[in-house]
Order: sequence, then structure tokens, then C-alpha cells
Amino acid sequence: MTGTGNKEMELLARRLVEMALAGGADEAEAYISSKRGVTAESKDGAPESVKTSRDVGCALRVIKGKKDKKGKKLGFSYSSGMEDAGSVVRASLEAANYTEEDPFLSLPEKGINENLPSAASTEIFDQATAGMTTEEAFRLASVVEKGAREADKRIKLVRSATASFSSNEVLIVNSNGFSGSYSSTSATAQVMAVAEGEGGETQMGWDFMGSAFMEDVNFAQVGRGAAEKALELLGAKNISPMKAPLIVANSVAAEFLGIFASMLSAESVQKGKSLLAGKLGQQVISGSLSIFDDGLLARGLGSAPFDDEGVPTSKKSLIETGVLKGFMHNTYTAKKAGDGAVSTGNAVKASLSSFPSVGALNFYLREAGGIKPVKLEELFAIAGKGLYITEAMGMHMVNPVSGEFSIGISGLLIEGGRPTHAVKEAVISGNLLDLFKNVEAVGDDLRFYGGTGSPSILIGPTDISA
Repeated sequence: MTGTGNKEMELLARRLVEMALAGGADEAEAYISSKRGVTAESKDGAPESVKTSRDVGCALRVIKGKKDKKGKKLGFSYSSGMEDAGSVVRASLEAANYTEEDPFLSLPEKGINENLPSAASTEIFDQATAGMTTEEAFRLASVVEKGAREADKRIKLVRSATASFSSNEVLIVNSNGFSGSYSSTSATAQVMAVAEGEGGETQMGWDFMGSAFMEDVNFAQVGRGAAEKALELLGAKNISPMKAPLIVANSVAAEFLGIFASMLSAESVQKGKSLLAGKLGQQVISGSLSIFDDGLLARGLGSAPFDDEGVPTSKKSLIETGVLKGFMHNTYTAKKAGDGAVSTGNAVKASLSSFPSVGALNFYLREAGGIKPVKLEELFAIAGKGLYITEAMGMHMVNPVSGEFSIGISGLLIEGGRPTHAVKEAVISGNLLDLFKNVEAVGDDLRFYGGTGSPSILIGPTDISA
């Protein structure tokens, strides 16, 4: 077992697997999770809401059909408790009678998950976060709100000043000999600040910070960060259409990167929903960039010693100096891909009631090709004249199959190598890969927003419409 584990959870998991095999399953996997959380929201210095939660549940995945046969069928069931193992087993076995045959169904092979790293070595469990009280959670939420309100007298409203803390224990046992567990924690803060300028103009700014360890989250800075973003947009003006360099703030670059996470999923590729299908070994973005997914990133919100079907996680270079090196896989997509493909440890369950699909863990972009990251001020100087994008609207409209996009942007006009006045209602459009092929410099401000991280990036001359 990896981690301390829980004896009751382990006994239940083994019982579920044994009962499933005795009932006719050829393979079986029990997944059990125990979650505790507390979320507090501050409004006008008083608790707007304080919520606690405790969820324990189990899920059972069964496969009927021998490994060397084509007629394999999948069954699945779950329960929000740990009492009635019999009904979960019966429901899973019954479900397998009505699903379509699929030759690629399989659990991870025996031995693939030997020598797992420990939860301690990946730094994913923080006792202070796990022991969070409702009183302390509210105090920290109020620190977020206070940080926004005290930043400037023009901050007139603070919304959703929230501090959230959770701890999670995961245990997986399967019929191929795997048994593992780990405990992890999460601490996050976020807020929306509203600034009011002349003539009643209002602008909003949002900020977020998160880590597995509470000490990494600067709650006051989250409030100040949201306030600063709102304040810098006051007095925004329309601009004339132009072709000029773009500096994309790390928060907006992380949003773009979320589209890449979808395109780099083998599941998307196999469903014909990825622009990167058929491009292995090709230059797809600028040689000054590399994209990684790291399930062992210290204190990362997506870190774990193994994924949601027991395969060890790792750091993977998916795009290296602009060249596509590989895709993220779970066991199913690896089997379907053939040609020696293996799971990359990217099986992710969105919830207890879902199957393990392919998902990124800690997905981020870094400088590559020998270039050195520079401070944001240097990016402004390199750009000379252009636009600093701090907010993008309509990112969900980016087409992951064609790469085509047209999004609204706001930010700051750059003149003489420094930001001047705020800009509103501008638009950039084009192709996502072409945009990232045009990256000329990278900032030193890599920051994660949840499980996705990016530094600010400088993109060469781009058409900007208004």
C-alpha cells in the first residue's frame, strides 16, 4: 500500500473485487474515496457562507471476457456509502450484460505499477490543510476580501471572496494484483473585485491561487491581485485596427493552454476531435516552447503517485522545442492505439460516478530551445508597441479540431516599451497553432491556475481588430 491507507477502505475494496470475480467477472477494480472539505465566503467582513462536506463512496468496474478474447464487456456501479457491497457488485455485473462488446477493454497489466513513489515524496499532503476548521477558513476568506478592499478606495465591491480547503484519500484495488492508496490536500483562494472610475464606469478583476499546501497560498495577495486587475482596466478606450505584437498574460495563456490539453488527449485524437491528430514528430508550435504534464510536481493540485486506475504518474514532455512528441493516454486509449502504446498515467475520474477518462494532471508551458525567460517589463520593452492581453472572452469557442478562433480581448496598450492606457472591445482571430508558432519570447512568471500553468508570452505581430 502507498500512503497510510485506511483498513476499513482496504477491506471493502478487496471484498468488492473478490465478490465480482466470484460472480462471473474476469477482471475487477474497486475505487474508494473519502473526501472532507470546508469552504468559506466572506462578504463585508462577515461570513456569507461556510460549508463543510464529508463524502465517502466506492465504485466498481468489472470486465467480462477473457483478455485474449474480443467479446469483452464493461460493467460499472457506484455507491455514495460503504455499507452495501453486495448491491454494488450485482449492479456492475448486471450492467455488463447490456453493454456493447469492446476488444480494447482492460485494466492495467500486472507489474505496471510496481515501485510507486510515496505520497510524502510527491508533497501532496499538508496536515494544516487537512485539519482546517470552519473558523480559520472564514478568517482566511476575510483576509482575501480585505486584501481587495484595502488595495484602493476605488474598489467598491468584492464578490465571492472564497477560501476552500479539502483532503482526499483514494484507494484502488484490482484483480491484477494492484493495491495502493494515498492522501492529498488542496488549498485555494479566489475573488472578484469591482473597481469604479469616473462617470460610474466599472471594471472587474479576478484572481486565484492554489496549492496542496496552505502555506503556499498568499490570501491577501489574491485580493490585491484581483483589485489591481480591475483598477488597471479603468478608463478603457477603443483602439483602431492594427497589426502589432501581443503580450499574453500568464492567466490568459493558461486558458489557451487548456485547449492544448484537450488536443493532446489520445481520447480526443481517437474520436477525431484534435487538431494534432497525425502530427507526431512534426513542428506544431514555436521551437522556443515546450509543453509538459507532470503528475509528480511537488505540491501540485493535480499531483498523485498514481492515476485513477493505479498507473504510476510521471513528468511527460508532450511537445518539446515545438515538436509533438506524444499524447496523454489511459489504459483503454493505449490499447486502442496499439503499436506499443502504454498508459501515461493520465486516467482521471471527474467524480466517483464516472469512468476514468484521459485528463491532464499538472499541465504547463515552459521556455525551450535555449532561450532565457525574461521579466514582464522586458517583454514590454521587446514589444515596443502592441497590446498586453489581461482578459479574454469566448475562449470556449476555440475549435480544437480546426484550431480556428475569434475571441474578444481587453488589456493595456503598449507604447514606447511600456503599458499606457486600458483597451476594450478588441478582437483577435486566427488559428491556434499559427498563434503559438509566432511566440518570440517567454516571461519568467510561470503560474498555475488550478492544474494548468503558463508564463506570460510575447507573440509576434498579429492582426488586432476593433
